[in-house]
Amino acid sequence: MQENYALNWDDLKYFLAVARSGTLRGGANLIRVNHTTLARRLEVLEERVGSRLFDRSKAGLVLTELGEALLPYAERVEDEMTAASRIIVGRDAEPQGTIYVTMPHGLAMTSIMDDLVLFADKYPEIELNLNFTNNVADLTRREADVGFRIADEVTQDVVGRKLVQMSQAAYCTREYAEKIKDNRGEGLSFIGWHEAEGETTAPWIESGCYPKALLKHRVSELVPLISLAAAGLGMAYIACNLGDRHPLLMRAPFQKPMPYRSIWLLLHRDLRNTARVRLFVDFIAQRITARRNEFWVAGTKSDA
Repeated sequence: MQENYALNWDDLKYFLAVARSGTLRGGANLIRVNHTTLARRLEVLEERVGSRLFDRSKAGLVLTELGEALLPYAERVEDEMTAASRIIVGRDAEPQGTIYVTMPHGLAMTSIMDDLVLFADKYPEIELNLNFTNNVADLTRREADVGFRIADEVTQDVVGRKLVQMSQAAYCTREYAEKIKDNRGEGLSFIGWHEAEGETTAPWIESGCYPKALLKHRVSELVPLISLAAAGLGMAYIACNLGDRHPLLMRAPFQKPMPYRSIWLLLHRDLRNTARVRLFVDFIAQRITARRNEFWVAGTKSDA
Protein backbone atom coordinates (compact mmCIF):
# COMPACT_ATOMS: atom_id res chain seq x y z
CA MET A 1 0.00 0.00 0.00
CA GLN A 2 1.22 3.49 -0.77
CA GLU A 3 2.36 5.16 2.45
CA ASN A 4 0.30 8.31 1.83
CA TYR A 5 -2.91 6.48 0.95
CA ALA A 6 -5.86 6.09 3.33
CA LEU A 7 -9.08 4.21 2.62
CA ASN A 8 -12.28 6.22 2.43
CA TRP A 9 -15.93 5.21 2.55
CA ASP A 10 -16.41 5.34 -1.23
CA ASP A 11 -13.52 2.88 -1.66
CA LEU A 12 -15.13 0.45 0.78
CA LYS A 13 -18.60 0.88 -0.71
CA TYR A 14 -17.41 -0.25 -4.16
CA PHE A 15 -15.38 -3.08 -2.62
CA LEU A 16 -18.36 -4.39 -0.62
CA ALA A 17 -20.66 -4.28 -3.64
CA VAL A 18 -18.37 -6.52 -5.67
CA ALA A 19 -17.62 -8.85 -2.73
CA ARG A 20 -21.35 -9.44 -2.19
CA SER A 21 -22.38 -9.89 -5.80
CA GLY A 22 -19.32 -11.71 -7.13
CA THR A 23 -19.40 -9.71 -10.39
CA LEU A 24 -18.79 -6.18 -11.54
CA ARG A 25 -22.20 -5.93 -13.14
CA GLY A 26 -23.95 -7.28 -10.06
CA GLY A 27 -22.03 -4.87 -7.83
CA ALA A 28 -22.95 -1.95 -10.08
CA ASN A 29 -26.63 -2.87 -9.80
CA LEU A 30 -26.41 -3.11 -6.01
CA ILE A 31 -25.20 0.44 -5.54
CA ARG A 32 -26.81 1.83 -8.69
CA VAL A 33 -23.72 3.00 -10.54
CA ASN A 34 -22.49 2.44 -14.05
CA HIS A 35 -20.69 -0.87 -14.66
CA THR A 36 -17.73 0.92 -16.22
CA THR A 37 -17.51 3.34 -13.28
CA LEU A 38 -17.37 0.47 -10.80
CA ALA A 39 -14.69 -1.36 -12.78
CA ARG A 40 -12.54 1.76 -12.95
CA ARG A 41 -12.96 2.53 -9.24
CA LEU A 42 -12.05 -1.00 -8.25
CA GLU A 43 -9.00 -0.93 -10.50
CA VAL A 44 -7.83 2.35 -8.95
CA LEU A 45 -8.39 0.94 -5.45
CA GLU A 46 -6.24 -2.11 -6.16
CA GLU A 47 -3.53 0.09 -7.63
CA ARG A 48 -3.53 2.25 -4.53
CA VAL A 49 -3.33 -0.64 -2.06
CA GLY A 50 -0.68 -2.28 -4.24
CA SER A 51 -2.37 -5.68 -4.44
CA ARG A 52 -5.38 -7.43 -5.91
CA LEU A 53 -8.47 -7.69 -3.75
CA PHE A 54 -10.22 -10.14 -6.12
CA ASP A 55 -9.10 -13.01 -8.30
CA ARG A 56 -10.75 -13.18 -11.70
CA SER A 57 -12.25 -16.47 -12.81
CA LYS A 58 -14.88 -17.73 -15.22
CA ALA A 59 -17.25 -18.05 -12.25
CA GLY A 60 -16.75 -14.39 -11.34
CA LEU A 61 -14.68 -12.51 -8.81
CA VAL A 62 -13.51 -14.15 -5.57
CA LEU A 63 -11.75 -12.47 -2.67
CA THR A 64 -8.00 -12.73 -2.34
CA GLU A 65 -6.41 -13.23 1.08
CA LEU A 66 -6.07 -9.44 1.42
CA GLY A 67 -9.68 -9.00 0.34
CA GLU A 68 -10.84 -11.49 2.95
CA ALA A 69 -8.88 -9.62 5.63
CA LEU A 70 -10.38 -6.29 4.57
CA LEU A 71 -14.00 -7.50 4.39
CA PRO A 72 -14.94 -7.45 8.12
CA TYR A 73 -13.48 -3.96 8.52
CA ALA A 74 -15.45 -2.70 5.53
CA GLU A 75 -18.64 -4.24 6.94
CA ARG A 76 -18.10 -2.55 10.32
CA VAL A 77 -17.57 0.82 8.64
CA GLU A 78 -20.78 0.24 6.68
CA ASP A 79 -22.66 -0.53 9.90
CA GLU A 80 -21.38 2.65 11.53
CA MET A 81 -22.29 4.78 8.51
CA THR A 82 -25.76 3.25 8.44
CA ALA A 83 -26.23 3.93 12.15
CA ALA A 84 -25.07 7.52 11.70
CA SER A 85 -27.54 7.99 8.86
CA ARG A 86 -30.38 6.66 11.01
CA ILE A 87 -29.53 9.12 13.77
CA ILE A 88 -29.40 12.06 11.37
CA VAL A 89 -32.60 11.15 9.55
CA GLY A 90 -34.42 10.26 12.76
CA ARG A 91 -33.54 13.47 14.52
CA ASP A 92 -34.45 15.49 11.47
CA ALA A 93 -37.88 13.86 11.41
CA GLU A 94 -38.37 13.94 15.18
CA PRO A 95 -36.28 16.73 16.75
CA GLN A 96 -35.00 15.70 20.14
CA GLY A 97 -32.47 16.62 22.80
CA THR A 98 -32.13 19.33 25.42
CA ILE A 99 -32.35 23.08 24.90
CA TYR A 100 -30.71 25.18 27.62
CA VAL A 101 -32.64 28.41 28.07
CA THR A 102 -31.87 31.34 30.35
CA MET A 103 -34.29 34.15 31.20
CA PRO A 104 -34.90 36.84 33.84
CA HIS A 105 -36.99 35.93 36.88
CA GLY A 106 -39.79 38.28 35.90
CA LEU A 107 -40.63 36.35 32.73
CA ALA A 108 -41.75 33.45 34.92
CA MET A 109 -44.82 35.55 35.73
CA THR A 110 -45.81 36.19 32.11
CA SER A 111 -47.74 34.41 29.38
CA ILE A 112 -44.41 33.21 27.95
CA MET A 113 -44.72 30.31 30.39
CA ASP A 114 -47.82 29.19 28.49
CA ASP A 115 -45.79 29.30 25.27
CA LEU A 116 -43.17 27.00 26.80
CA VAL A 117 -45.87 24.51 27.77
CA LEU A 118 -47.31 24.51 24.25
CA PHE A 119 -43.86 24.00 22.76
CA ALA A 120 -43.19 21.05 25.07
CA ASP A 121 -46.55 19.49 24.12
CA LYS A 122 -45.83 19.91 20.40
CA TYR A 123 -42.29 18.50 20.58
CA PRO A 124 -42.31 15.86 23.33
CA GLU A 125 -38.81 14.60 22.45
CA ILE A 126 -37.27 17.99 23.25
CA GLU A 127 -36.40 18.74 26.87
CA LEU A 128 -36.25 22.30 28.20
CA ASN A 129 -33.64 23.11 30.84
CA LEU A 130 -34.68 26.54 32.14
CA ASN A 131 -32.38 28.74 34.19
CA PHE A 132 -34.14 31.75 35.74
CA THR A 133 -31.58 34.39 36.60
CA ASN A 134 -31.11 38.12 36.30
CA ASN A 135 -27.46 37.54 35.40
CA VAL A 136 -26.75 37.84 31.69
CA ALA A 137 -25.65 34.47 30.31
CA ASP A 138 -22.63 34.51 28.02
CA LEU A 139 -23.96 32.74 24.95
CA THR A 140 -20.61 32.99 23.20
CA ARG A 141 -19.23 30.63 25.86
CA ARG A 142 -22.27 28.33 25.52
CA GLU A 143 -23.54 29.04 29.02
CA ALA A 144 -26.96 28.59 27.40
CA ASP A 145 -28.30 27.74 23.95
CA VAL A 146 -30.98 30.44 23.94
CA GLY A 147 -31.34 33.53 26.10
CA PHE A 148 -34.24 35.90 26.74
CA ARG A 149 -32.98 39.42 27.36
CA ILE A 150 -34.82 42.55 28.51
CA ALA A 151 -32.86 45.43 26.99
CA ASP A 152 -32.99 48.47 24.75
CA GLU A 153 -30.22 47.11 22.53
CA VAL A 154 -28.03 44.01 22.39
CA THR A 155 -24.39 44.40 21.40
CA GLN A 156 -23.12 40.91 22.23
CA ASP A 157 -21.77 38.85 19.32
CA VAL A 158 -24.83 36.63 19.05
CA VAL A 159 -27.77 36.18 16.71
CA GLY A 160 -30.47 38.41 18.17
CA ARG A 161 -34.14 38.79 17.41
CA LYS A 162 -36.01 41.75 18.86
CA LEU A 163 -39.49 40.40 19.54
CA VAL A 164 -41.56 43.19 21.09
CA GLN A 165 -41.12 46.47 22.88
CA MET A 166 -42.88 46.71 26.21
CA SER A 167 -44.90 49.39 27.94
CA GLN A 168 -44.67 50.10 31.67
CA ALA A 169 -46.93 51.85 34.11
CA ALA A 170 -47.30 52.57 37.81
CA TYR A 171 -49.29 49.81 39.53
CA CYS A 172 -50.88 49.65 42.94
CA THR A 173 -53.72 47.98 44.79
CA ARG A 174 -57.31 49.12 44.30
CA GLU A 175 -57.33 50.48 47.88
CA TYR A 176 -54.18 52.51 47.23
CA ALA A 177 -55.62 53.81 43.95
CA GLU A 178 -58.57 55.32 45.83
CA LYS A 179 -56.13 57.72 47.55
CA ILE A 180 -54.64 58.97 44.28
CA LYS A 181 -55.65 62.42 43.06
CA ASP A 182 -54.80 64.30 39.89
CA ASN A 183 -52.01 66.23 41.63
CA ARG A 184 -48.88 64.74 40.00
CA GLY A 185 -48.39 62.24 42.80
CA GLU A 186 -48.22 64.52 45.83
CA GLY A 187 -48.51 62.47 49.02
CA LEU A 188 -47.81 59.16 47.25
CA SER A 189 -44.80 56.90 47.51
CA PHE A 190 -42.97 54.49 45.21
CA ILE A 191 -41.14 51.26 45.85
CA GLY A 192 -37.75 51.52 44.14
CA TRP A 193 -35.38 48.96 42.72
CA HIS A 194 -31.62 49.35 43.29
CA GLU A 195 -31.79 53.12 43.91
CA ALA A 196 -29.12 54.68 46.11
CA GLU A 197 -29.78 54.84 49.86
CA GLY A 198 -31.10 58.19 51.04
CA GLU A 199 -32.49 59.33 47.70
CA THR A 200 -36.10 60.49 47.82
CA THR A 201 -36.63 60.61 44.08
CA ALA A 202 -35.19 59.14 40.89
CA PRO A 203 -35.08 60.07 37.17
CA TRP A 204 -37.81 57.57 36.40
CA ILE A 205 -40.09 59.24 38.96
CA GLU A 206 -39.33 62.78 37.77
CA SER A 207 -40.01 61.89 34.13
CA GLY A 208 -43.17 59.94 34.93
CA CYS A 209 -46.75 60.87 35.62
CA TYR A 210 -46.22 61.29 39.39
CA PRO A 211 -43.11 63.50 39.72
CA LYS A 212 -44.09 64.70 43.18
CA ALA A 213 -44.27 61.18 44.63
CA LEU A 214 -41.48 60.12 46.99
CA LEU A 215 -39.12 57.20 46.63
CA LYS A 216 -39.65 55.57 50.01
CA HIS A 217 -38.96 51.81 49.92
CA ARG A 218 -36.43 49.70 48.05
CA VAL A 219 -36.09 46.09 46.98
CA SER A 220 -33.35 44.16 45.21
CA GLU A 221 -35.42 42.02 42.82
CA LEU A 222 -38.47 42.35 40.57
CA VAL A 223 -40.57 39.56 42.09
CA PRO A 224 -40.64 41.06 45.63
CA LEU A 225 -41.25 44.49 44.06
CA ILE A 226 -44.46 43.15 42.53
CA SER A 227 -45.43 41.27 45.68
CA LEU A 228 -44.97 44.30 47.92
CA ALA A 229 -46.94 46.56 45.58
CA ALA A 230 -49.72 43.94 45.62
CA ALA A 231 -49.60 43.99 49.43
CA GLY A 232 -50.22 47.77 49.45
CA LEU A 233 -46.76 49.11 50.33
CA GLY A 234 -46.91 51.73 47.57
CA MET A 235 -46.80 52.17 43.81
CA ALA A 236 -44.29 50.41 41.56
CA TYR A 237 -43.42 50.79 37.92
CA ILE A 238 -43.95 47.39 36.29
CA ALA A 239 -44.05 46.19 32.70
CA CYS A 240 -47.70 46.14 31.64
CA ASN A 241 -47.61 42.49 30.53
CA LEU A 242 -46.74 41.68 34.15
CA GLY A 243 -48.89 44.18 36.01
CA ASP A 244 -52.03 43.58 33.96
CA ARG A 245 -51.92 39.85 34.78
CA HIS A 246 -51.67 40.28 38.54
CA PRO A 247 -55.08 39.83 40.24
CA LEU A 248 -54.33 42.31 43.06
CA LEU A 249 -52.83 45.11 40.99
CA MET A 250 -54.25 47.79 38.73
CA ARG A 251 -52.80 50.65 36.75
CA ALA A 252 -52.78 53.73 38.95
CA PRO A 253 -55.13 56.47 37.70
CA PHE A 254 -54.19 59.77 35.99
CA GLN A 255 -51.35 58.34 33.93
CA LYS A 256 -50.45 57.05 30.50
CA PRO A 257 -48.22 53.96 30.11
CA MET A 258 -44.64 54.76 29.13
CA PRO A 259 -42.24 53.00 26.75
CA TYR A 260 -40.01 50.39 28.34
CA ARG A 261 -37.33 48.01 27.12
CA SER A 262 -37.74 45.25 24.53
CA ILE A 263 -37.78 41.47 24.81
CA TRP A 264 -34.96 39.91 22.82
CA LEU A 265 -34.46 36.27 21.95
CA LEU A 266 -30.78 35.46 21.49
CA LEU A 267 -28.79 32.42 20.43
CA HIS A 268 -25.20 31.64 19.61
CA ARG A 269 -24.62 32.01 15.87
CA ASP A 270 -23.23 28.44 15.68
CA LEU A 271 -26.63 27.09 16.78
CA ARG A 272 -28.87 28.94 14.33
CA ASN A 273 -29.13 25.85 12.09
CA THR A 274 -29.54 23.31 14.90
CA ALA A 275 -33.00 21.83 14.35
CA ARG A 276 -34.34 21.83 17.92
CA VAL A 277 -32.98 25.32 18.65
CA ARG A 278 -34.33 26.69 15.38
CA LEU A 279 -37.76 25.18 16.12
CA PHE A 280 -37.78 26.70 19.60
CA VAL A 281 -36.73 30.17 18.50
CA ASP A 282 -39.21 30.29 15.61
CA PHE A 283 -42.08 28.92 17.71
CA ILE A 284 -41.57 31.26 20.67
CA ALA A 285 -40.95 34.29 18.45
CA GLN A 286 -44.16 33.69 16.52
CA ARG A 287 -46.20 33.24 19.70
CA ILE A 288 -44.90 36.39 21.41
CA THR A 289 -45.05 38.70 18.39
CA ALA A 290 -48.63 37.55 17.71
CA ARG A 291 -49.54 39.03 21.12
CA ARG A 292 -47.74 42.32 20.58
CA ASN A 293 -50.61 44.33 22.11
CA GLU A 294 -50.12 42.46 25.37
CA PHE A 295 -46.64 43.91 25.72
CA TRP A 296 -46.99 47.32 24.02
CA VAL A 297 -50.38 48.49 25.26
CA ALA A 298 -52.71 51.01 23.68
CA GLY A 299 -52.25 54.55 24.94
CA THR A 300 -48.53 54.29 25.60
CA LYS A 301 -47.06 57.80 25.41
CA SER A 302 -45.04 57.41 22.23
CA ASP A 303 -47.73 55.23 20.63
CA ALA A 304 -48.69 56.95 17.39
